[in-house]
Amino acid sequence: MATAINTLDSVQPMSSRSILRIYWKESKYQFLENLRMPRYSASIILLPLVFYILFGLAMKSGSAGGLNVAVYLLATYGTFGVMGASLFGTAAGLATSRGLGWLEVKRASPMPPFAYFIGRTAMSLAFSTAVVVLLMALGFGFGGVHLPLLTTAKLLGVLIFGAFPFCAMGLALGYFIGANSAPAVINLIYLPLSFASGLWVPFIYLPKFVQHIALFLPPYHLAQLALDIIGAGQHQPAKTHAEVLIGFTLICMGIARLGFHRDEKNTYS
Repeated sequence: MATAINTLDSVQPMSSRSILRIYWKESKYQFLENLRMPRYSASIILLPLVFYILFGLAMKSGSAGGLNVAVYLLATYGTFGVMGASLFGTAAGLATSRGLGWLEVKRASPMPPFAYFIGRTAMSLAFSTAVVVLLMALGFGFGGVHLPLLTTAKLLGVLIFGAFPFCAMGLALGYFIGANSAPAVINLIYLPLSFASGLWVPFIYLPKFVQHIALFLPPYHLAQLALDIIGAGQHQPAKTHAEVLIGFTLICMGIARLGFHRDEKNTYS
């Protein structure tokens, strides 16, 4: 007994460097896990690319928002790709981990409690970055897109950071949907949101009642931030778009926290 107590007393808390290493490894292996799953990696990356080829490159001689279609759709399909990578990366992954009991195994390990969630968010950000970079490569290489370097960097940065609200949304959904139903539920949310936010067709071509709905949808606000950078937005204050996205992120994080505590109560009470 005394030996056990002495052993416990001798345990030292992990250093900051060790904790960071754990976060890095969790993010790395979650990325590799999803990369090796064609159902996720191929669909998440290919879907926005195929859409951009069909409607951006094939119609590059047209115009939208005063810009070449290939330039305009680079911002909207970038938003579409980021949202898909974030929602499926977090919501579907979390729902599956919960359904298989993998989260309980993680909680039983000495890993920091939130390393799993940070790793899943980091993985989603990595795939979001890949989608946007590939879209830009198509646009610059085959769509006749010409943007200044600073504008390109701003567009890339806004789209990548815009993944955070949808990662938060994914975490909230992941706690309240089942593993088997997750893909269907996500698609029922993801696809209508994309259309109603003006991601598939330019906002000005949407029916009037859909345009009014779009003002309340987070993807619309991220797309407008991206479009503002290339000079094709609706000329609304960027602060308004940012506030909506931040508020949406906080609400989703609150819902995810409720789900987390519910699962903790059910597991340990």
